[in-house]
Amino acid sequence: MNDQVHKEIEALRRQKTKALKARYRELFGEEARSSNHAHLFRRIAWRLQALAEGDLSERARERAADLAMDVNLRLRPSRQFWQELANADTRSGHRRRDPRLPAIGTTLERKYQDRTICVKVLKDGFEHDGKQYESLSSIASSVTGTRWNGFSFFGLKKEAERG
Repeated sequence: MNDQVHKEIEALRRQKTKALKARYRELFGEEARSSNHAHLFRRIAWRLQALAEGDLSERARERAADLAMDVNLRLRPSRQFWQELANADTRSGHRRRDPRLPAIGTTLERKYQDRTICVKVLKDGFEHDGKQYESLSSIASSVTGTRWNGFSFFGLKKEAERG
């Protein structure tokens, strides 16, 4: 998938449902029957890719219809499409950073049962007691012995809501 299509698809993620419905109308020439944001996003992304990469020829569609007999053709993008999109993000370094996270190098502190839990925010994860973790939730779980949402445990949800 080329960079222009990839950027356009990523921009769709931040659009409101009303804007997605308008874009759907442009691309498909009909009103969207759904108001589900995820559904609209996926259909539009699939259509953009089909337009950029080339859709099936009429001959190929007829052959597919013959092979499938009475089975409907795929109307949604495959899981492989979404995996390739996610892999393209990580390969190109465009992995989106959660806006609730503080800047890289920041130390998060939390008092828990007479202990102070200190966590350093890294570029790709977190460090606690000299060990690297992928998520704040895994740190909170290892410290408490129970499952926790890492953002809640370190009070980051409330800070993001205030700002």
